[in-house]
Amino acid sequence: MFTGIVETLGVIKKITHDKTNVNLYIQSVFTHELKIDQSVAHNGVCLTVVAIDGDIYKVTAIKETIDVTTIGFWNEGDVVNLERGMPMNARLDGHIVQGHVDETAEIIKIEEVGGSTYFSFMYSDKAKHVTIDKGSITVDGTSLTVVNSGVNTFSVAIIPYTLENTLFKTYNLGTKVNLEFDVIGKYVTKLMQIGK
Repeated sequence: MFTGIVETLGVIKKITHDKTNVNLYIQSVFTHELKIDQSVAHNGVCLTVVAIDGDIYKVTAIKETIDVTTIGFWNEGDVVNLERGMPMNARLDGHIVQGHVDETAEIIKIEEVGGSTYFSFMYSDKAKHVTIDKGSITVDGTSLTVVNSGVNTFSVAIIPYTLENTLFKTYNLGTKVNLEFDVIGKYVTKLMQIGK
């Protein structure tokens, strides 16, 4: 369980393949605090630490995870948003995030407005997921509030601090990102579909 509050950025130092699995070797400032079997969110993707060597730890992504996330596009040297699992005695500063990416989206518009940067996203029109104005969304592991919700589109407003301390500072038109929709909204949507 996560909050969507990015702790730090990590660097992908090495990528190896084992059949359909992808092994990622990540360098981070908190590697020395990790333990084997801990969960870490990487651009919103929950992956389990399987090995630690100095300031680099290893995680493995299976084919199912690769198919629904942006992991297949990651390269050695890329930077990723990192968040460790939420301690149960801490404040929930973002929202409830599971680290289970629902699908990817593409940035279709970037606009500076009054000191904030607005990013607009488009996701599959075949998706059963929805956003609502003032609802929660997780973009590459960052907990955000939806400011404009449309049919398979939404926008978020990024304050300068978030822009500087997450991957948002690297995004361009066409950048693909991981989305995790609000877990409560997903349950409501499913119940509505069952009731039809």
